[in-house]
Amino acid sequence: MTDLTSRAQSAATTVSALPVFGVARFAEQIAARHKVDGQWQELSYAEMGEAIDELARGLIALGVEPGDRVCLLSDTRVEWTQVSYAITAAGAIVVPIYPTSSARECEWVVSNSQARVIVVESAGQRAKIESVRDALPQLEHLVGIEPGSAPLDLEQLRTPGRSLDPAALAARREHAQPEDPYTIIYTSGTTGPPKGVVLTHASAISVCQMVAELDFVKPGEVIYLYLPLAHVFALTVQLASFDQGTTIVYCGGDSKQILQEIVETRPTYLPSVPRIFEKLYAEAMRLREHASDADREYLQRAVEIGIEVRRRRRDGEAVPASMQQTFEQADAAFFEPVRALFGGRIRQAVSGAAPIAPEILEFFYAAGVPVLEGWGMTETTSVGTVATLEHFKFGTVGRPLPGIEVRIAPEDGEILIHGPNVFREYWANPEATAETLIDGWLHTGDVGELDDEGYLTITGRKKDIIITAGGKNLTPSNLENDIRQSRLISQVIMYGDRRPYPVALITLDAEEIVPWARERGLPTEIAGLARDEQVREAVQQVLDRANANYAQVEQIKRFTILDHDISVEAGELTPTLKVKRNVVNERYAAVFDAMYA
Repeated sequence: MTDLTSRAQSAATTVSALPVFGVARFAEQIAARHKVDGQWQELSYAEMGEAIDELARGLIALGVEPGDRVCLLSDTRVEWTQVSYAITAAGAIVVPIYPTSSARECEWVVSNSQARVIVVESAGQRAKIESVRDALPQLEHLVGIEPGSAPLDLEQLRTPGRSLDPAALAARREHAQPEDPYTIIYTSGTTGPPKGVVLTHASAISVCQMVAELDFVKPGEVIYLYLPLAHVFALTVQLASFDQGTTIVYCGGDSKQILQEIVETRPTYLPSVPRIFEKLYAEAMRLREHASDADREYLQRAVEIGIEVRRRRRDGEAVPASMQQTFEQADAAFFEPVRALFGGRIRQAVSGAAPIAPEILEFFYAAGVPVLEGWGMTETTSVGTVATLEHFKFGTVGRPLPGIEVRIAPEDGEILIHGPNVFREYWANPEATAETLIDGWLHTGDVGELDDEGYLTITGRKKDIIITAGGKNLTPSNLENDIRQSRLISQVIMYGDRRPYPVALITLDAEEIVPWARERGLPTEIAGLARDEQVREAVQQVLDRANANYAQVEQIKRFTILDHDISVEAGELTPTLKVKRNVVNERYAAVFDAMYA
């Protein structure tokens, strides 16, 4: 399918120029809200522009040349945005590194990109680099975001920048061309070492144009951002924000305070991975567990009514008086408190980077918190298809954005994509580039289906498909997602390649299982609960309900509960919480084998 609608034009043609145009159009508007010593502070577009320009001139004074790679190792914070735009303005290439990366992972990115400069957030991040510094002879400078975190901090970098001739920076910006590399983002690597995805200025600006044409992010929008800016999903939010004139509210740094900060800051737009919606949905279902049968039926009916009323309103259809009355009662009883969890002003949320169960989307849509799914990858500058408030189907990831073509390979169902957003190459890896980018079409590795209206459904990953000993092809993500709807369960990893039947590893959600256990007088240590018979019975009930929706051959026959959760730090999850199946399958091979004994 292709959408040939003419695209809206961004004011900037390169990311280097984006802050300049942002400042010119939105000077006194609030660009950023961030926490300083526990208090929210604001920065205008003019103030952001001043910081970006001084940092960029400081980088030039430091000796950064056009085309140099500069790494950025930091959590999401306002300085990340300032430094990122400054690197680009100086003519260099931004190379983000996930803050959760190990020292060896950092070494790979810095070495492979041949970066001359790295900006680190803290002394802890600096220590990672220092521990592998001997393997990085090309690395010349460490710059710290926090004062004292490196020999040169941001304020010290800005000082020479203030005295450098502004014409030098203007020349760098003018020198940048749309086809030049803007960033090299290293994939989180569910298999093998990360590859550096080269995205050009043109790719990045094309996303701004698509967002503008769809009216997806509106001027004046308030966006709460907790996603890692090292991930392309968050990075495109940053780009669209400067193009459209929105306010980004940066997470205060404590992941346990995300939900509270959302309530405090009352965003209108929330980009997220599924986990935050799954947790809130699980909380709603926890309350349902203690309800009577009649109340459960009423809640289910309320969701159905909420979806229908909101659909009718969207399509301009009349809502019958009796339906409206039932809806208003349900809204007051169930849905208004749900909206309050998001601050009460959410216009839309977007879920990406991993699949989410349609039941969760239906629940939030009924409650007036539309969570729209999108699909893309680092190699597509985050975008490919997206649902909009006007056009969506539950269970799909929307339709191609303007200017993007999507095809399904007839031989194996692989999703192929073509458009201005597609990456240029893998950095210093022509073999991988040739395998993935064929005649301008990106072979995504995802498997899916397009319906007659152009809506895309993701059915799995080619490399994740399980082929049982009986030759049956199974897609694990669907059943895994159904099981993860239980508030007691954190992760599910289905296994069964060349085996007689599927089995699963299951981990417990510590925030939910501990109070659940306390209510029943059980021990509260996760290791003990993993072996407890009552916990196993509860998990078996979840499994039975989920299995009932699948054919016998697809059902998980046995499971093992781990005495700990899998994690990003252990290398078992990507920074966006996707399971690294190859790592898990290898690390827990003995556990899987035991389930077939």
